[in-house]
Amino acid sequence: MVISLSANDIRAVANWPFLIEALRQGHRLARADIGDTFVHARGNTMLVRSAWIDGLAAGVKAATVVPQNAKRSLPSIHAQIMLFDDEMGALSALVDGTEVTAWKTAADSALGCDLLAPKDVDTFLMIGAGAMAEPLIRAHLSVRPCISNILLWNRTTAKAHDLATRLADLPQSVAVVDDLIDAIPQADIISCATMSAEPVLAGAKVTPGTHVDLVGAYRADMREADDDLHRAGRWFVDSYDTTLDHIGEFTIPVQAGVIQREAVQGDLHELVAGNAGRGHEDEITVFKNGGGAHLDIMVASALVEEFRTRSDVSESGADA
Repeated sequence: MVISLSANDIRAVANWPFLIEALRQGHRLARADIGDTFVHARGNTMLVRSAWIDGLAAGVKAATVVPQNAKRSLPSIHAQIMLFDDEMGALSALVDGTEVTAWKTAADSALGCDLLAPKDVDTFLMIGAGAMAEPLIRAHLSVRPCISNILLWNRTTAKAHDLATRLADLPQSVAVVDDLIDAIPQADIISCATMSAEPVLAGAKVTPGTHVDLVGAYRADMREADDDLHRAGRWFVDSYDTTLDHIGEFTIPVQAGVIQREAVQGDLHELVAGNAGRGHEDEITVFKNGGGAHLDIMVASALVEEFRTRSDVSESGADA
């Protein structure tokens, strides 16, 4: 039986600790065989991302990224995920990929934060106020509940204020900042999720011990961190296969000779296994969230299993 999960179905069973743990456990399995296709038109991107995780599932996510949709008050990302049975290869589930993308992306960054950021942190800076900003903040708070101050910066200040309104339920102090350069040194954790093709994060302003989470750049012409951060930071990625050769965050400074490809110290498999990580408390750690269908498969599989379990319990109760 093919299970179909809508966005509402996903929201009914999803929470940050559950999905972050699903990614942690997924990275204890064999490395996925990954294949990605990217096509472009008028500044828009279509991604067809596929992966097979031996022992879990195979899957495909097809997604469109249309940045101009923000001006139309529409989602920038539309996506659908197909899961296939690991043993027989039969279609097992259809899952709303747009909803999964937000949960997966933020959980990916939060897992990187949990594995790399100092345990005792106070101030979180969110650069960018787009669709991913709120889930990134909430996911990070789930792994670092000691955070007491949240700073928001966006090129369009009004959008940062809109984000602050959506975060009004949080017990933390939430403030919109006008000057990014002044805000950067105040932060213990910085998350950056923009559509920028030019660096927005000044590495010279990042203080020792800070953890930096880079989410936005996904094309070869896009980057969020400047050369100073590449030189100062200890770099990690969620997946070598989806970041090093595809995203400008690495390809641009590598081609310019600023860093070597080997500067990346580890991926999530190595971080989860304890074979890589923060070297000392004053180190600046940088985690590049590149995504990938293997992460969608981990998250979607966990959601499908949880949905199936709750449905079975509900049916058992009805029978009783």
